[in-house]
Amino acid sequence: MQEVKSSSQLQRYKTVPVEDLKIGNVIVVLPGETVPVDGELLSGSAVLDTSAINGESLPREVFAGAQVLSGCVNGGVVLIMRVTKLSQNSQYQKIMKLVESARSSKAAVVRFADMLSVPFTVLSFVIAGVAWAASGQALRFAQVLVLATPCPLLIAVPVAFMAGTGRLAKLGIVVKSQDVLEQLSRVTDVFFDKTGTLTVKQPQVVRVDLANHQDSENQENQENSGLQNRILMFAGVLETYSQHILAGGIAKAGSDLWQNTHPSAVPQLPSVREYPVISGVKETAGQGICASVDGVNVRVGRKKYVLQASAGNPEDESQATEDKAKRANVENISKIESNFEELSADEMATYVSFDGKLVGRIVLKDVPRENAKSTIQKLKEFGVRSISMLTGDGLQAAQTIAKSVGIEHVKANLLPEDKLECVKQHYKNTDSVNADNKYSEGSTSLLSTDAFDFSGGKTQKCSITMMVGDGVNDAPVLAAANIGVALTDGTDTAASECAQVVIMNNNIYAVANAVSVAKHTKRVMVQAVMLGIGLAVISMIAAAFGLIPAVLGAMMQEMIDVVSILWALTALKGKRA
Repeated sequence: MQEVKSSSQLQRYKTVPVEDLKIGNVIVVLPGETVPVDGELLSGSAVLDTSAINGESLPREVFAGAQVLSGCVNGGVVLIMRVTKLSQNSQYQKIMKLVESARSSKAAVVRFADMLSVPFTVLSFVIAGVAWAASGQALRFAQVLVLATPCPLLIAVPVAFMAGTGRLAKLGIVVKSQDVLEQLSRVTDVFFDKTGTLTVKQPQVVRVDLANHQDSENQENQENSGLQNRILMFAGVLETYSQHILAGGIAKAGSDLWQNTHPSAVPQLPSVREYPVISGVKETAGQGICASVDGVNVRVGRKKYVLQASAGNPEDESQATEDKAKRANVENISKIESNFEELSADEMATYVSFDGKLVGRIVLKDVPRENAKSTIQKLKEFGVRSISMLTGDGLQAAQTIAKSVGIEHVKANLLPEDKLECVKQHYKNTDSVNADNKYSEGSTSLLSTDAFDFSGGKTQKCSITMMVGDGVNDAPVLAAANIGVALTDGTDTAASECAQVVIMNNNIYAVANAVSVAKHTKRVMVQAVMLGIGLAVISMIAAAFGLIPAVLGAMMQEMIDVVSILWALTALKGKRA
């Protein structure tokens, strides 16, 4: 982010802190950089990746005069904009304020060890007091209390959770506190973001359409496939030189295709005789990129751009030829669209021409992660009763992804504050948890998925919510949910800072692994505590009858502690989901 100054028609740029920007300043945002403040676009047009702010899966094109929000990523062209809001009032800071508000609304949870400590202490004194009163000997009181070891609560519980945390760390999952691991074991409701969470963050190539597909029905499928592969490979090679948001998906598809068709080649050292030779690369910002690939003049980009060059080097075109090509484009573009199937709402196309002739288009869309469906299925097997999608993307695109991964409940076109409201509304609609006490009542017991009401003896089903997201727009709801899970590739983001669980390997199946390990850890922890307390109570009763002297009781206390700790360490072992 840089401020623009002019002196003798020479622009000089300098980098300044975002806090120093004033309303009316003109700044430059380079391709790939994040827009630092809200502003008005001054340059002709720009393509913005808004997925981190509003969850839209495909890039958005904006034109001069449009409002540009902070947090968007600039792609493909240098962006010049005028600051309209100070940094503290920009969209990004508004989201951060929502985060702080969500954090402050959370009450402290009651830990499992804390819940049992008071009843165990009372029980110990009751047994000791009864033994003293019945026998008339104060020694019995001391003999009982010697065996009243709190170590199963004070040591076994932390040991079990440290073991579980260690297992999660090996799987690339960072848990920030023991409280989170306790709640993670009994999640009942899960909310997923769409773009970048259930789907890959970068639009992927789904197919290549040929420009003459109507005439190609009578041709051999092998010929069509060969041309499609050539289009994708040439475009992929060319797009490796581009900064456009869609370039990465096309470049990856082209590279994968080349590796599949040349399995014997070394990926790092492709053969110059087989790999396409490229020269004369030139990118026109916001329009496309062109070069000579294996002697063919290849253009990739918008429809008008790929058709404006005649055969040969586009740089050698005269003005008259260029004007003629532009006039021809007006007539050709309508014909082009009739040759292609209509794109769906969640698709975007890049067109390709060879030597000035349109040969096809590459269609990209937001596609689900390979293991997203298995993750949803595994969470259902673990007893999660409700799985929903919260996204800022359009409803049609959201429903398409939701159906493919097995999610039934979808809420689309949501801003960050809307996502937060959806989770709050979910609390209100949950029969067992009231909106006013959702944090305190929802985390009182780990003995099962039920919360025990000791006063009435009736059990109530707790509601433990988990939000899984990756973008800035997910930060408020990540902070507000009982458990916020941030999906990241290891880089620092607002989402990972606000979440209680951070998945460092960008693998969505780690969500299922986290729940699985947490459930196993809880089970081991409960077993260790109950084993230790059970042995302690039996020993105290025996001591109350005078069967265990104080010295032997001290030794038995240490043995009980060791047994509890060793059992808690078994949390280190176990299968992942």
